[in-house]
Amino acid sequence: MSRVEASPEADAKEARAREAEGLVEAARHGDVRAFDALVRRYRHRIFALALHMTGSRSDADDVTQDAFLRAHRNIHRFEGRSEFFTWLYRIALNRALNVRRDRERHRGGDIDDPRVVVAVAVDAAGNPHLAGELRETYSHLVRAFDRLSPLLRTTVALTMMQGLSYPEAAVVLETTEGTVAWRIHEARRQMRVALDASLADPKAVAPGAPAEPAATPRRAVRPRPPSVEPVEGPSVLEMALALLAPTV
Repeated sequence: MSRVEASPEADAKEARAREAEGLVEAARHGDVRAFDALVRRYRHRIFALALHMTGSRSDADDVTQDAFLRAHRNIHRFEGRSEFFTWLYRIALNRALNVRRDRERHRGGDIDDPRVVVAVAVDAAGNPHLAGELRETYSHLVRAFDRLSPLLRTTVALTMMQGLSYPEAAVVLETTEGTVAWRIHEARRQMRVALDASLADPKAVAPGAPAEPAATPRRAVRPRPPSVEPVEGPSVLEMALALLAPTV
């Protein structure tokens, strides 16, 4: 039987995985330079995740620093039963949720929210008119995202915004792939309800309030902005969420 040739992408992914395993093993034995290399490799993704979850650059910086400090302190306990980045993601997620819960000062959907500011700066490409439209649309999206429960919010952040597959997210969240799929489905439903209410009357829905059933809207809903209009194929809501991933 002939050997199936691996694709260049698969070869590159395997090479990166082997390199990461080598760095982790060296770091477990006290190699400071190896751990520094792990920080450089994963800091961007951990900061982006923390920013999504907290909505604050200063909080995201704190979470990122604390996650790596905790990882360094406990790396001797890492047994390699999962990939290092999933273990690190779990540390960062727990810390981000604690920061958000303890401080309780984040205002979802603010036009000055750093997630909105970064996304608009990237997507408006210097067009002031487009920037105004995107700022309003992204503010509604962030407000709807922030109203999700912590479990739904973390699942959306890992899959839609961080690009993890459902199996990878299931490992990070210590659950099943089917549960991840259900959470994404439920998060989309709740966000559509929240977007309908917010777009109908932005003052009618307070951040943090539970989503109402889709079948009982308070009033007629005016048309959504183009970037959240229902279309065939991939969910526009999902694509808009992906655009919120910061390029920092």
